[in-house]
Amino acid sequence: MNNYWNKFIYKIGSPFYDKFFNSGNFLIARKKVFQTISFDSKQKILIVGVGTGADLDLINSSDLDITAIDYSPDMLGKAKTKFKDSKIKFLEMDAQNMVFGDESFDYVVASLILSVVPDANKCFQEISRVLKYEGKIIIFDKFTPKNKKLSLPKVLLRPIIRVLGTDIGRSFEELIPKNNKCMKVEEDTPIMMNGMYRKIIIAKIHCVLQLTGSVDSRETDTSLGWV
Repeated sequence: MNNYWNKFIYKIGSPFYDKFFNSGNFLIARKKVFQTISFDSKQKILIVGVGTGADLDLINSSDLDITAIDYSPDMLGKAKTKFKDSKIKFLEMDAQNMVFGDESFDYVVASLILSVVPDANKCFQEISRVLKYEGKIIIFDKFTPKNKKLSLPKVLLRPIIRVLGTDIGRSFEELIPKNNKCMKVEEDTPIMMNGMYRKIIIAKIHCVLQLTGSVDSRETDTSLGWV
Protein backbone atom coordinates (compact mmCIF):
# COMPACT_ATOMS: atom_id res chain seq x y z
CA MET A 1 0.00 0.00 0.00
CA ASN A 2 1.05 3.59 -0.61
CA ASN A 3 -0.68 6.97 -0.45
CA TYR A 4 -1.06 7.36 -4.19
CA TRP A 5 -2.63 3.93 -4.60
CA ASN A 6 -4.91 4.50 -1.62
CA LYS A 7 -6.04 7.80 -3.08
CA PHE A 8 -6.95 5.99 -6.31
CA ILE A 9 -8.76 3.20 -4.44
CA TYR A 10 -10.85 5.66 -2.43
CA LYS A 11 -11.63 7.71 -5.51
CA ILE A 12 -13.27 4.59 -6.92
CA GLY A 13 -14.83 3.56 -3.62
CA SER A 14 -16.12 6.90 -2.34
CA PRO A 15 -19.56 6.63 -4.03
CA PHE A 16 -20.17 3.24 -2.39
CA TYR A 17 -18.33 3.60 0.94
CA ASP A 18 -21.35 4.38 3.09
CA LYS A 19 -23.27 1.40 1.75
CA PHE A 20 -20.66 -0.96 3.19
CA PHE A 21 -18.95 0.84 6.08
CA ASN A 22 -21.73 3.04 7.44
CA SER A 23 -24.58 0.55 7.48
CA GLY A 24 -25.46 -2.86 8.91
CA ASN A 25 -22.92 -4.32 11.35
CA PHE A 26 -20.47 -1.50 10.75
CA LEU A 27 -23.04 1.10 11.76
CA ILE A 28 -23.95 -0.92 14.86
CA ALA A 29 -20.26 -1.18 15.77
CA ARG A 30 -19.67 2.55 15.26
CA LYS A 31 -22.61 3.33 17.54
CA LYS A 32 -21.11 1.10 20.23
CA VAL A 33 -17.82 2.96 19.96
CA PHE A 34 -19.36 6.35 20.65
CA GLN A 35 -22.27 5.53 22.94
CA THR A 36 -20.24 5.94 26.16
CA ILE A 37 -18.17 8.95 25.06
CA SER A 38 -19.21 12.49 25.94
CA PHE A 39 -17.57 15.41 24.19
CA ASP A 40 -18.01 19.02 25.31
CA SER A 41 -17.64 22.39 23.64
CA LYS A 42 -14.39 23.23 25.44
CA GLN A 43 -12.55 20.28 23.90
CA LYS A 44 -10.75 20.24 20.58
CA ILE A 45 -11.50 17.09 18.60
CA LEU A 46 -9.59 15.68 15.63
CA ILE A 47 -11.10 13.08 13.31
CA VAL A 48 -8.23 11.35 11.49
CA GLY A 49 -9.27 9.72 8.23
CA VAL A 50 -12.79 11.14 8.38
CA GLY A 51 -13.72 9.49 5.08
CA THR A 52 -17.30 10.27 4.12
CA GLY A 53 -18.10 11.43 7.65
CA ALA A 54 -19.45 8.14 9.02
CA ASP A 55 -18.30 8.94 12.57
CA LEU A 56 -19.58 12.50 12.36
CA ASP A 57 -23.07 11.11 11.78
CA LEU A 58 -22.92 9.75 15.35
CA ILE A 59 -21.61 12.88 17.06
CA ASN A 60 -23.71 15.92 17.89
CA SER A 61 -21.26 18.29 16.26
CA SER A 62 -23.28 21.51 16.41
CA ASP A 63 -21.51 22.91 19.51
CA LEU A 64 -18.18 21.09 19.18
CA ASP A 65 -14.78 22.24 17.93
CA ILE A 66 -14.04 19.52 15.35
CA THR A 67 -11.28 19.29 12.78
CA ALA A 68 -11.59 16.46 10.26
CA ILE A 69 -8.82 15.35 7.91
CA ASP A 70 -8.51 12.85 5.09
CA TYR A 71 -5.93 12.18 2.39
CA SER A 72 -8.57 11.39 -0.22
CA PRO A 73 -10.19 14.50 -1.72
CA ASP A 74 -13.07 12.38 -2.99
CA MET A 75 -13.90 10.97 0.44
CA LEU A 76 -13.43 14.39 2.03
CA GLY A 77 -15.74 15.92 -0.54
CA LYS A 78 -18.51 13.51 0.49
CA ALA A 79 -18.10 14.52 4.15
CA LYS A 80 -18.08 18.23 3.30
CA THR A 81 -21.30 17.85 1.36
CA LYS A 82 -22.99 16.02 4.24
CA PHE A 83 -21.98 18.67 6.76
CA LYS A 84 -21.89 21.77 4.57
CA ASP A 85 -23.83 23.81 7.13
CA SER A 86 -21.67 22.80 10.11
CA LYS A 87 -18.69 24.50 11.77
CA ILE A 88 -16.47 21.44 11.18
CA LYS A 89 -13.09 22.29 9.67
CA PHE A 90 -12.33 19.87 6.82
CA LEU A 91 -8.71 19.59 5.66
CA GLU A 92 -7.02 17.42 3.05
CA MET A 93 -4.03 15.99 4.93
CA ASP A 94 -1.84 12.93 5.35
CA ALA A 95 -2.38 11.32 8.77
CA GLN A 96 1.24 10.20 8.72
CA ASN A 97 2.48 13.79 8.44
CA MET A 98 0.09 16.22 10.10
CA VAL A 99 0.77 19.95 10.17
CA PHE A 100 -0.74 20.54 13.61
CA GLY A 101 1.41 21.57 16.54
CA ASP A 102 2.25 19.25 19.43
CA GLU A 103 -0.52 18.71 21.99
CA SER A 104 -3.24 20.42 19.92
CA PHE A 105 -6.26 18.18 20.60
CA ASP A 106 -8.15 16.75 23.57
CA TYR A 107 -9.52 13.83 21.55
CA VAL A 108 -8.32 12.10 18.42
CA VAL A 109 -10.76 9.74 16.70
CA ALA A 110 -9.07 7.16 14.46
CA SER A 111 -11.60 4.87 12.83
CA LEU A 112 -10.43 2.39 10.18
CA ILE A 113 -7.25 4.37 9.55
CA LEU A 114 -4.37 2.45 11.17
CA SER A 115 -5.14 -0.58 9.00
CA VAL A 116 -5.17 1.57 5.87
CA VAL A 117 -2.20 3.95 6.01
CA PRO A 118 1.09 2.65 4.53
CA ASP A 119 2.94 3.18 7.84
CA ALA A 120 0.74 2.55 10.89
CA ASN A 121 3.59 3.27 13.32
CA LYS A 122 4.24 6.69 11.82
CA CYS A 123 0.52 7.44 11.84
CA PHE A 124 0.16 6.48 15.49
CA GLN A 125 3.23 8.53 16.38
CA GLU A 126 1.63 11.56 14.75
CA ILE A 127 -1.67 10.94 16.53
CA SER A 128 0.08 10.73 19.89
CA ARG A 129 2.14 13.85 19.10
CA VAL A 130 -0.85 16.10 18.42
CA LEU A 131 -2.79 14.74 21.43
CA LYS A 132 -2.71 16.78 24.62
CA TYR A 133 -1.54 15.19 27.85
CA GLU A 134 -4.53 13.57 29.58
CA GLY A 135 -6.22 13.54 26.17
CA LYS A 136 -7.63 10.38 24.63
CA ILE A 137 -7.46 8.44 21.38
CA ILE A 138 -10.57 6.58 20.22
CA ILE A 139 -9.79 3.72 17.85
CA PHE A 140 -12.17 1.53 15.87
CA ASP A 141 -10.22 -0.76 13.61
CA LYS A 142 -9.23 -4.30 12.71
CA PHE A 143 -6.15 -5.97 14.17
CA THR A 144 -4.74 -9.45 14.47
CA PRO A 145 -5.92 -11.36 17.58
CA LYS A 146 -3.88 -10.83 20.74
CA ASN A 147 -0.95 -13.22 21.05
CA LYS A 148 -2.09 -15.17 18.01
CA LYS A 149 -0.77 -15.61 14.51
CA LEU A 150 -2.87 -15.06 11.43
CA SER A 151 -4.74 -18.12 10.25
CA LEU A 152 -3.48 -19.66 7.01
CA PRO A 153 -6.46 -18.39 4.95
CA LYS A 154 -5.81 -14.85 6.17
CA VAL A 155 -2.09 -15.18 5.46
CA LEU A 156 -2.95 -16.13 1.88
CA LEU A 157 -5.56 -13.40 1.54
CA ARG A 158 -3.49 -10.64 3.11
CA PRO A 159 -1.52 -9.62 -0.02
CA ILE A 160 -4.69 -9.53 -2.10
CA ILE A 161 -6.57 -7.43 0.46
CA ARG A 162 -3.63 -5.04 0.75
CA VAL A 163 -4.01 -4.30 -2.95
CA LEU A 164 -7.56 -3.17 -2.13
CA GLY A 165 -6.14 -0.61 0.28
CA THR A 166 -6.29 -2.22 3.71
CA ASP A 167 -4.31 -4.66 5.86
CA ILE A 168 -5.80 -7.52 7.91
CA GLY A 169 -2.48 -8.46 9.50
CA ARG A 170 -1.51 -5.49 11.66
CA SER A 171 -0.94 -5.99 15.38
CA PHE A 172 -2.12 -3.36 17.82
CA GLU A 173 0.09 -4.87 20.53
CA GLU A 174 3.17 -4.17 18.41
CA LEU A 175 2.03 -0.65 17.62
CA ILE A 176 2.19 0.93 21.08
CA PRO A 177 5.68 -0.22 22.23
CA LYS A 178 7.24 0.86 18.96
CA ASN A 179 6.17 4.44 19.59
CA ASN A 180 6.17 5.26 23.29
CA LYS A 181 5.13 4.16 26.73
CA CYS A 182 3.36 7.37 27.68
CA MET A 183 0.13 5.91 26.35
CA LYS A 184 -2.19 3.96 28.64
CA VAL A 185 -4.80 1.61 27.18
CA GLU A 186 -7.99 2.26 29.15
CA GLU A 187 -10.29 0.02 27.12
CA ASP A 188 -9.81 -2.74 24.57
CA THR A 189 -13.13 -4.29 23.63
CA PRO A 190 -13.94 -6.82 20.86
CA ILE A 191 -16.73 -5.20 18.93
CA MET A 192 -17.25 -7.02 15.63
CA MET A 193 -16.36 -10.16 13.64
CA ASN A 194 -15.26 -12.26 16.65
CA GLY A 195 -12.90 -9.60 17.90
CA MET A 196 -11.19 -8.81 14.63
CA TYR A 197 -12.60 -5.29 14.97
CA ARG A 198 -11.94 -3.64 18.33
CA LYS A 199 -12.82 -0.50 20.24
CA ILE A 200 -9.68 0.83 21.90
CA ILE A 201 -9.44 3.89 24.14
CA ILE A 202 -5.95 5.20 24.91
CA ALA A 203 -5.02 8.01 27.30
CA LYS A 204 -1.86 10.07 27.00
CA ILE A 205 -0.23 10.20 30.41
CA HIS A 206 2.75 12.05 31.84
CA CYS A 207 5.84 9.89 31.95
CA VAL A 208 9.56 10.13 32.54
CA LEU A 209 12.26 9.80 29.94
CA GLN A 210 15.44 7.93 30.63
CA LEU A 211 18.03 9.45 28.33
CA THR A 212 21.03 11.06 30.03
CA GLY A 213 18.89 11.27 33.12
CA SER A 214 15.26 11.40 34.20
CA VAL A 215 13.49 14.22 32.41
CA ASP A 216 9.83 15.19 32.48
CA SER A 217 8.41 14.29 29.09
CA ARG A 218 6.68 17.66 28.90
CA GLU A 219 10.05 19.37 28.67
CA THR A 220 11.57 17.09 26.06
CA ASP A 221 11.06 16.87 22.32
CA THR A 222 8.95 13.81 21.55
CA SER A 223 11.16 13.03 18.57
CA LEU A 224 13.71 11.65 21.03
CA GLY A 225 11.35 8.79 21.78
CA TRP A 226 9.84 7.56 25.02
CA VAL A 227 11.05 4.53 26.93
